[in-house]
Amino acid sequence: MKSRLFITCAVTGSGDTVSRHPDVPVTPKQIADAAISAAKAGAAIAHIHVRDPETGAAARDVKLYREVVERIRDADTDVIINLTAGMGGDLVLRSGETPLPPDAAGTDMAGPTERLAHVAELLPEICTLDCGTMNFALGDYIMVNTPSILREMARQVQALGVRPELEVFDTGHLVFVKQLIKEGLLDDPVMIQLCMGIPYGAPDDVLTLTSMVNQMPPGAVYSAFSLGRHQLPYVGLAPMMGTNIRVGLEDNLYLSRGTFASNADLVGRAATILEAMNVSIMTPQETREHLKLVKRG
Repeated sequence: MKSRLFITCAVTGSGDTVSRHPDVPVTPKQIADAAISAAKAGAAIAHIHVRDPETGAAARDVKLYREVVERIRDADTDVIINLTAGMGGDLVLRSGETPLPPDAAGTDMAGPTERLAHVAELLPEICTLDCGTMNFALGDYIMVNTPSILREMARQVQALGVRPELEVFDTGHLVFVKQLIKEGLLDDPVMIQLCMGIPYGAPDDVLTLTSMVNQMPPGAVYSAFSLGRHQLPYVGLAPMMGTNIRVGLEDNLYLSRGTFASNADLVGRAATILEAMNVSIMTPQETREHLKLVKRG
């Protein structure tokens, strides 16, 4: 059983959750404040997306990332910044017999350098790499991450001295992680996030999670999370599976049935569960040392 772990808080995500929760962070100030509050509640890492402040829709404007990061770095609360690099790989096909050309309303495809522009400018300690292409949720949306795109993104992130968090949504993604290790594109310790229960990736049952944990590369530092009502049960499962954990409004909007959560609420509940299990929660600095990160800002 794992006796010491760190908590990541995914504070807003890119999904259509703004219409389903009154307090999903949208503006850069709200996102930064949520990250800081999560850190005060016990999160070592804040995983950050940005949104259009006017519409709440997912965005990848470098100016929005810059404001969020500057606000967090200027705060008196320490937290490790983890910026998504997943935006720019969104392909929405048209339904029926004519899938092409893609639906312009939802499609946002960019090359590796453009997808990493905010990472190159702001140099967070961590950024994410979604390690494969998959049918993501319902409809005709495809999350696109080809091997050549991912290799180039890994090269650029490695050159920047930023630690990639490798987002693994299915077993084949883990195979590709091992290929990147073999090619020397990932530095130790390799950091992996097991993203469970996302249609149509790996289901969040314990046997699937066990299988993926058993396939971890030697020496990897790994976390796991699940969606919705399974998010907090995964916190209790994590020490027994040897994983670190992730909670937050990106993946779950409720503290309990019918009760909306805040990011700090979810981190606080996770901390309560872990402390009741006699599990020590790592501080940002302890997590930094564990992952061999270079503090920025």
